[in-house]
Amino acid sequence: MSPPKLRRVATRLGELDCQVVDGLSEGATPELVVVLCHGFGAPATDLVMLAPELVALEASLAGRVRFVFPGAPLSLAQWGMASGRAWFHLPESIMRGQQRDWDTYGKSVPEGLPAARRAVTSVVDAVSTATKLPYNRIVLGGFSQGGMVTTDVALRLEECPAGLCILSGTLLAEAEWTQKAKARQGLPVFQAHGRHDDVLPFAAAERLRDTLVKAGLSVDFFPFDGPHTIDGEELKRVAAFLKARLGG
Repeated sequence: MSPPKLRRVATRLGELDCQVVDGLSEGATPELVVVLCHGFGAPATDLVMLAPELVALEASLAGRVRFVFPGAPLSLAQWGMASGRAWFHLPESIMRGQQRDWDTYGKSVPEGLPAARRAVTSVVDAVSTATKLPYNRIVLGGFSQGGMVTTDVALRLEECPAGLCILSGTLLAEAEWTQKAKARQGLPVFQAHGRHDDVLPFAAAERLRDTLVKAGLSVDFFPFDGPHTIDGEELKRVAAFLKARLGG
């Protein structure tokens, strides 16, 4: 059987330029929308190829799920990354490789995180309006810094989203997230992290997991033997997580 044909459209949703991918028939409304945000330094379209990979792994997603890939608003051209984008800028010491004290950094609210949150929330609102789907039919997620900003959004939306996928993310704004998470009891979370991640330490991912579990979120934590990347087995588990959110 040939894989389902997916359609890809570039469009503006809320404050951000997005790539929208689905295999729905013309005019059909999705049953679930998945908003996935790329990592720091990646091009705006970095995660778009995950849509066909996820659909190939779980065919039931094809005619029922719409994938939305927002491009981060900030350019990293000044750091020599012509097509690199960021959700918020990192301290110069981290950019120059001089200091990567993520334990200390995780306790702070990074400058630029509130603006990034607003931008991603505007995408979620635009998706909800366009599809007439409530937040509880929208899954948020992302890789690395994209996972950080979508975690921040998921904990702050007026209503609980359908789920959260944190792919190689880390703990930020620790006091705020710990407090906000209390209102998200039962939120399904898929979190994956490489044990050999030399960008965002595995131990910090475990702290994020423990913070969410303690607050009552339903966290499926998948450690894998790899670096700062998206693992093949991890992708299978994301596909299964999305199928479960789809229901029926």
